[in-house]
Amino acid sequence: MKTGIIGLPQVGKTSLFRILTKANLSAQAYANPREAHIGVAKVPDDRLDRLAAIYNPKKLTHASVEYVDVGAIGQEALKETAYIGHLRSVDALAHVVRAFEDPSIPHAGPIDPVRDIKNVEFDLMISDLGQIEKRLERLVKDLKKMRSPELEKENELLQRAKAHLETEHPLREMELTPEDKKRIRGFMFLSEKPILYVLNVSETTHLGQDLEAAVSKYKLQEVAGRPNAGATAICGKVEAELGEMPDEDAAEFLASYGLTESGLVRLIRTTYALLGLVSFFTIGEDECRAWTIPINTRAVEAAGAIHSDLEKHFIRAETIRWDQLLEAGSEANARAKGTLRLEGKDYIVQDGDVLHIRHSG
Repeated sequence: MKTGIIGLPQVGKTSLFRILTKANLSAQAYANPREAHIGVAKVPDDRLDRLAAIYNPKKLTHASVEYVDVGAIGQEALKETAYIGHLRSVDALAHVVRAFEDPSIPHAGPIDPVRDIKNVEFDLMISDLGQIEKRLERLVKDLKKMRSPELEKENELLQRAKAHLETEHPLREMELTPEDKKRIRGFMFLSEKPILYVLNVSETTHLGQDLEAAVSKYKLQEVAGRPNAGATAICGKVEAELGEMPDEDAAEFLASYGLTESGLVRLIRTTYALLGLVSFFTIGEDECRAWTIPINTRAVEAAGAIHSDLEKHFIRAETIRWDQLLEAGSEANARAKGTLRLEGKDYIVQDGDVLHIRHSG
């Protein structure tokens, strides 16, 4: 899963990228404002950590998310081949929106997240519209030479997408059949990508309450409630300090703000939900590991996420919820209690399931 971090100038995009990926980039790395930086963030998961405490494995592997930090967005940037290429390659967008007051960091006009969101969304839609119009011009010529059902379907779909964009609504809100999605996938439209609005708020003594209320305070309920969109809030300044602390000190620091978890944990969790992803676990003395799969994945397909041979030679999946295993203390105890189940290939894997794949390979 790859997420592109976008936003207007000086809203905290690069700070968020550095905090998430723990990237230690020098000022020289940002000499070219259009150069993209790629990093990997470990997905915090207390469930996996608690299971690992039982097994004390040689290796502990959390799920990971790849983040791409690009320069400030705008219509000029979106005309650059390299810049737009980086954005097209991501699965989702995290749009960092300024909601903090800081006289030392310039800002055009009053702080207004809704206005900034609309401006960036407009730029994404204009970029997609230009791409569609170019393709439609070629399609008209191709259809004059040879009419084929496939070209006609593509033409109809792009005409519908063009009309949708002209109503100033992004493509992520357009109703698409599975066949439509397959046909349109190659275009990698920017306004079609799921988007998470990340409000970067000011540091306050009651930060926990402020983060909870931020989406409502800045009137983002409507845009966050649209199809394939969501919103969360962080305080970049506090998150940067947290990133420098040992776990025990970080927990105490969070508690002083009335928080039980960092904003980054909420951000990653919200991104997962937005993309329709869940995690399952494999556990043992050699390794305890989290695996990322789409929601409604069958057990046989989840086995394939571990290794293609497991999918090919799948027999059964020994399955138990993570908290039931934690309560039992071991798989042997869970088996004795009857909470460890055998599931077939069509079982839908649930978030937090612990799986052991039986196979004939």
